[in-house]
Amino acid sequence: MPLVAQPQLRIVGTFLLGTLLAAGAAQAAEAPKLVAILAAELERNFQALKEKGDPKPYFAAYAVTENEIVSMEATSGLLAARDVRQGRNLDVTIRVGSPKLDNYRRQPRDIAQFTMGNPISLDDNPNALKRRLWLDTDSVYRSASQRLTNIKSDTQVKVAAADPSDDFSSAPPAVDFRPVTQFKVNEKQWADRLRSWSRMLSVTPEILNSSVAFQAQREVKSFVNSEGSRLQHGRTYARIVIVARAKAFDGMDLVTSDTIEAEEPGRLPDPKAVEARIDKVIADLRGLLKAPEVDPFVGPAILSGRASGVFFHEIFGHRIEGHRQKDESEGQTFTKRVNQEVLPPFLSVFFDPTTKRYAGEDLYGWYDYDDEGVKARRVSVVEQGILKTFLLSRSPIAGFPQSNGHGRRQTGAEVVARQSNLIVESGRQVPHPELRQMLIAEMKRQGKPYGLYFESVTGGYTTTRSQGLQAFTVIPLVVYRVYPDGRPDELVRGADIVGTPLASFAKILATSNKLEVFNGYCGAESGSVPVSASSPALLVSEIEVQRKSRSQERPPLLPRPSNVAGGGL
Repeated sequence: MPLVAQPQLRIVGTFLLGTLLAAGAAQAAEAPKLVAILAAELERNFQALKEKGDPKPYFAAYAVTENEIVSMEATSGLLAARDVRQGRNLDVTIRVGSPKLDNYRRQPRDIAQFTMGNPISLDDNPNALKRRLWLDTDSVYRSASQRLTNIKSDTQVKVAAADPSDDFSSAPPAVDFRPVTQFKVNEKQWADRLRSWSRMLSVTPEILNSSVAFQAQREVKSFVNSEGSRLQHGRTYARIVIVARAKAFDGMDLVTSDTIEAEEPGRLPDPKAVEARIDKVIADLRGLLKAPEVDPFVGPAILSGRASGVFFHEIFGHRIEGHRQKDESEGQTFTKRVNQEVLPPFLSVFFDPTTKRYAGEDLYGWYDYDDEGVKARRVSVVEQGILKTFLLSRSPIAGFPQSNGHGRRQTGAEVVARQSNLIVESGRQVPHPELRQMLIAEMKRQGKPYGLYFESVTGGYTTTRSQGLQAFTVIPLVVYRVYPDGRPDELVRGADIVGTPLASFAKILATSNKLEVFNGYCGAESGSVPVSASSPALLVSEIEVQRKSRSQERPPLLPRPSNVAGGGL
């Protein structure tokens, strides 16, 4: 899963009352035309399938995701790409059988896939939309029926699952129509900025290739289901991505990068602030070209807040996604650890898709409703080190029968439980200088010649399957050796953080008192979804790093071409 989740009855009762009151108020407003068309066709097709189908459906939903995207990329002072597009995609859900056993039951090495995420008309033309809905509903129903037959056959010849939970849970219907902010992009202004910024990178002789990209996106989601939910909501995104690449004398490929995210283009920083970030990317790459290659190492380290956010996302977040707790092919690291200590007692973790901004930065993992029409809410998964719950979609697991608003997907994929905004809270905080002194003391205690400081990372990935190694990798960009004798920190290159989850959590000693945010996109079974991770810096008594792989190619033999009058440089 690369990165480029109280008492249930009390929560359900409170949510039910609030949702029904909101639904009653929203019904007074007229449904958007697209929602009205989807609802009418859902009712017609669902009723026809119940009358004629065998097996009969018991649940259906239509979801339409509309995206408007403006993106540009510049390299060497010239605009290299420009894309302005708008599109709509349809996802169809049909459940046949019963909530106890239906076509979505997870089977080892067999992930349910029914919807196709087909494009549909941008115009709210009833005839065009009805035809696409009719064809996709028929296709999804046929696939669903066949898979249910196969599942029923398997249950006759295989041992009972360890988790006998139903395949689908109830949820109160939601009716809510929320306007989504429109944004305007001054394309000429952004193109000029990208040219200027990319020129700063390209005139640096050590850089072999580089780019600066800008993207603004508006997403509108329309959702209806056979239980009565009628929703339209969405959000906007904006980001700048800076990338620079070089090759060391020994053939190692080096890259430094930075991403800047905001809720909409107007919230991105001013050009001077972006230029300062570019200067940092250049300085880091120049430093890496001169830096020694890291040796395999096990010892104490500090992970910056952004690095710690990725660390928690990979080694913890994926392992508390609900569907992994009843999938027999999963490692189920925490399945039987509820109400037990899984983190040091000074740490708490919650997921909150209702929070748009945290620690002074816009977050990427927020939403109003998840992709099953369940209202977003904060979920406290670890309280003072004790695991309390999991991230849940409408696929229940033992002890947790209801969704907590974390069913998510990319269009064209099926919903599973996914992360949103992960936030780590610490009860053992110290200022960063003190955390550094604690690192030095830990080096001396262990007799280590140095420790490590991980300043920035680009992402990570993990494996959670039972047939593979329960391991993770976090990919650093900028790493320093910290010496106990007062020597200046030394930049090193070629390090990857590796390890296993349970051993890694036990090594956390303390945290800083400053939170940082990592925004990105997480890829897993249900596609790529936007997420955020916020954490203070972590001091760990032991972390393992391994060398990156490297090519055997040398840097370019030919001299760099000189600038030509009128050229982009």
